[in-house]
Amino acid sequence: MSQAREEVLQACSEESCCNGSFTEHLPDHFGENVFSLKVMKEVLSPKAYVSIEKTIIEGGKLDASIADEVAEAMKKWALSKGATHYTHWFQPLTGVTAEKHDSFIDWDNKGGIVLNFTGKNLIQGEPDASSFPSGGLRSTFEARGYTGWDPSSPAFIKEGPEATTLCIPTFYIGYHGEALDKKTPLLRSMSALSKQICRLANFFGIDTKGKRAYCTLGPEQEYFLIDKAHFQARLDLVETGRTLFGSKPAKHQQQEDHYFGAIKPRIMGFMEDLDRTLWGLGIPSKTRHNEVAPAQYEMAPIYEELNMGVDHNMIVMEVMRQIADKRGLACLLHEKPFAGINGSGKHNNWSVVGPDGKNWLYPGKTPHENAKFLTLLCAIIKAVDSYADLLRVGVASAGNDHRLGANEAPPAIVSIFLGDQLTDIIEQIEKGGGPKSSKEGGTIHVGVDSLPTLAKDTTDRNRTSPFAFTGAKFEFRAVGSGQNPSAANMILNTIVAEAVSDICDQLEADKKAGKDFNASLQKILQEIIKKHKRVIYNGDNYAPQWQIEAKKRGLPNLKTTPEALEAIKAKKNIQVLVKHGVLSEVEIASRFEINAHAYTTVQVLEGDCAATIARTMLIPASIEYQKQLADTIKSVGSVGKTTGQKKLLKEVSALIELSLSNVDALEAALAKHDAAKIVSGMAKLRVSIDELEGLVPANLWPLPSYAEMLLMNT
Repeated sequence: MSQAREEVLQACSEESCCNGSFTEHLPDHFGENVFSLKVMKEVLSPKAYVSIEKTIIEGGKLDASIADEVAEAMKKWALSKGATHYTHWFQPLTGVTAEKHDSFIDWDNKGGIVLNFTGKNLIQGEPDASSFPSGGLRSTFEARGYTGWDPSSPAFIKEGPEATTLCIPTFYIGYHGEALDKKTPLLRSMSALSKQICRLANFFGIDTKGKRAYCTLGPEQEYFLIDKAHFQARLDLVETGRTLFGSKPAKHQQQEDHYFGAIKPRIMGFMEDLDRTLWGLGIPSKTRHNEVAPAQYEMAPIYEELNMGVDHNMIVMEVMRQIADKRGLACLLHEKPFAGINGSGKHNNWSVVGPDGKNWLYPGKTPHENAKFLTLLCAIIKAVDSYADLLRVGVASAGNDHRLGANEAPPAIVSIFLGDQLTDIIEQIEKGGGPKSSKEGGTIHVGVDSLPTLAKDTTDRNRTSPFAFTGAKFEFRAVGSGQNPSAANMILNTIVAEAVSDICDQLEADKKAGKDFNASLQKILQEIIKKHKRVIYNGDNYAPQWQIEAKKRGLPNLKTTPEALEAIKAKKNIQVLVKHGVLSEVEIASRFEINAHAYTTVQVLEGDCAATIARTMLIPASIEYQKQLADTIKSVGSVGKTTGQKKLLKEVSALIELSLSNVDALEAALAKHDAAKIVSGMAKLRVSIDELEGLVPANLWPLPSYAEMLLMNT
């Protein structure tokens, strides 16, 4: 066994599992590290509290005059938690979070210090704007950028073994006000959708004065856990987040025994630690379970307001990595860390709460009579069909390209699953006259008297659909596990706002013409269904036949990120984002440049890493085995039979030569920064290298195998 591999296996065997017990009273523990409304009510004056509550709950304008009082209270609270520094915590266009820490200290003019934190410190910060991706919005010499307090997402304490820091969620803009982050366009899109939903609510006689509509989000986070020693022994995982080589093991997920299986003690310790930490941060972690692939798991929260849900998901991913590291594990959030088995997604459960405080995507027991629900449903159908290509842009990345259309992931074709009940209602609307009935779910009798009768839902689930109605919400399943979910939700909010706006425009015109509201609405919904029903598909999205059928229907199938990114340049897509004030034309252009550059950068990085590993580790190991075979054959000579060994030597030699040739081709593509040829070059190199892994003895192969990584994490 190679020394490196032996050390990895030894480290795995020595790793202990520390199971902590959670004995605190959970309701008291929940949110203890959050400067929440509950905390603010205790520490702010009534006037300041009422003002900040109105800003947070109703979306009203922030009163800057209370900033000093809020800042002082926040500082005292943070100091009581052990914080010495604060940071404006923001989400630049890197896809991850960013922070610059400043201590609370200031001069007291007597040679000592005081602890100080003003309203100005709270409301506005100034990180360097030149060193983050801007897509041409900023030049290197134009360094000024601003972070601004987002009071709708509460400040929180980030605890660590080395330091405790007050984190203040903020938006991030350039000197001229251009959005340089993920949060700003998301907040703009939420405002745009609220405006149009309230506009529609007026037609249903709903009071909208001083009220707003908002979206909810529940992102189901999938991830892998492997032993940290295995992770550190794999340069590809360390540098790229995924394995660039590795042959499929005999046992992987084919027995279907990992999904919802008993959680092993070491993993349970991680999950318990994760929940405990997240609850303290006010993150409503609800569900935990084994996923389909070995070493794959899922965490799902209770749904909450969209902006906070996005912030919380970014915290979740960071906390997962930290706790895994603490427990001798590595958390992999790449969409496809292992080839040939399931990848990981972030199922984006999205819904809309109207100004009446009710979920407008809750169909009720008689959805055919629920006009609000049916109107919003038709608006969503129209939006997804009209802007399917733009939705695909929102989930485009090099990592997600490996996942979409592969194991347990929807294809790149964006379609909608409605299920039996809603499809029947939609068909009734299309025929005219309004829907008259709704299919009922009924009950299921197991056939054993001692077992309860179960309520049967009105429709089955479709786990192959990229955009599925799953009861009171839509689940956008194409979002990648490592992605910031803000881009997908920003686009979804905007296109639904546009569809609702179109409906309102027609209703207003009909009202002005003296037409009956109900008749006008029925006609509008009927026309929407006739024009956009092609996007509805309740079948198997994995089936090859769907690819053919989707093409006949004229649905876009943008399989790669470069194809998808071109869609953001389409006139209709630019117009809808600009119309609703979500992104300006220059901001749209910057997003294209940033994402295109990020894609190429990832391919070059992965290509460089693959070439390095092949040349310096895997091919040399194979040559060593080649030498051993040749020496053995030579030493045996005429004494024994060596036909099989000669055949093996010939096979190994041929694969070594092929691998060397493939490395040469990959390096030539890298020299030209040709992303397409880099991708194909890596694929060819992987085939020959993975074949060598199946021939070279394990004691010579320097990388932990798939079997070791996936099956030896517990």
